Amino acid sequence: MSGKPAAKICPSLLSCDFSKLGEESKRMLDLGADWLHVDVMDGHMVPNLTLGPPIVKSLRNATDGFLDCHLMVTNPEMWLEAFASSGASQITFHVESVLGDKGARDCAKVRDERVVDVIRTTKVLGMRCGIAVKPGTPIDCVFPYLQGDVTADMVLIMTVEPGFGGQKFMPETMAKVRQLRDAFPMLDIQVDGGLSDETINDAASAGANVIVAGSAIFGARNPATMIQTLRSAVESV
Repeated sequence: MSGKPAAKICPSLLSCDFSKLGEESKRMLDLGADWLHVDVMDGHMVPNLTLGPPIVKSLRNATDGFLDCHLMVTNPEMWLEAFASSGASQITFHVESVLGDKGARDCAKVRDERVVDVIRTTKVLGMRCGIAVKPGTPIDCVFPYLQGDVTADMVLIMTVEPGFGGQKFMPETMAKVRQLRDAFPMLDIQVDGGLSDETINDAASAGANVIVAGSAIFGARNPATMIQTLRSAVESV
């Protein structure tokens, strides 16, 4: 439908059977998924260690699907070339990983060139670029990176604390989605954490159009039906 960004449903591979990553990725795309969400954790920014560039390269050899790589790492600029050469389609990095948690909270709509440099480099390397915020970070901090000569393509609003799957959805984060959607009607707004058939209506009505879901999809009796349920909620708004 014109006048609003398209719905994009992104199964989180963190919830799949890691021994069958290639098969699971193909299965999700065949069942109607738009993107494959790849959680990258370095054990520093968040207390968990997961997938890296070699896994993304293997995934790229197994699929031509859109690989949506969410970097929960310190110093994200160090990893951009590796992910680009591995075949990532999009890199989403945390503003907190560049500015620090306090710096992100206190940024007050100030454009920081360190963040701009990560966005610029990501796009020069041929990938889309998203910028992510934790639940406690004000959404105002991303506004400077959505206007001007170098801009992010997407904002990810975490609806749980980053680092682990299976957490409970935080409905209070929907105020940030509404504020962002009001300011940027055509922006891709992604939500990640606790999304399911029970919480999707909150996210969709607030304005989210890019939906990450892990256990809700991979643990569903019928994953194709769950993907369609999430998509229909977004498209019906």
